[in-house]
Amino acid sequence: MNNDKMPQGVELIQLPENVDERGRLSFAEGGLHIPFDVKRMFWISDVPPGKIRGGHAHWTCHEAVFPVSGSFDIEVDDGYCSRTFTMNSPSLGILIPAGIWCELRNFSPGSVCVVAASQEYDATGYANDYDSWKHKITHP
Repeated sequence: MNNDKMPQGVELIQLPENVDERGRLSFAEGGLHIPFDVKRMFWISDVPPGKIRGGHAHWTCHEAVFPVSGSFDIEVDDGYCSRTFTMNSPSLGILIPAGIWCELRNFSPGSVCVVAASQEYDATGYANDYDSWKHKITHP
């Protein structure tokens, strides 16, 4: 896999932030900072050491992933190239388009990951087996 380029459609999202003596406020608006209408939000927390979240791709759903507290690594893979990013700033997120394989790991203690999704939850919209997903992506 080539680690020098971005997987197809993956983008880092720099969010606006206001910082003053009271702290930091970061925000995102659907359709503006997040390039889709947000239909669902969920958050991941209290991940035990060594555990992996994600481990799937969505066939039609897009996601924007944000580290609102702490840090974690996110690997994104389009079947041809893969990149791993350390997410550790609440004002920097990553856009994961439909079809991209995604795994989150190395969660720091107390970390919280917030995800905005373009669709409601649908268990049938997931590819959960890496080898089957990769074959389908690279052999259309």
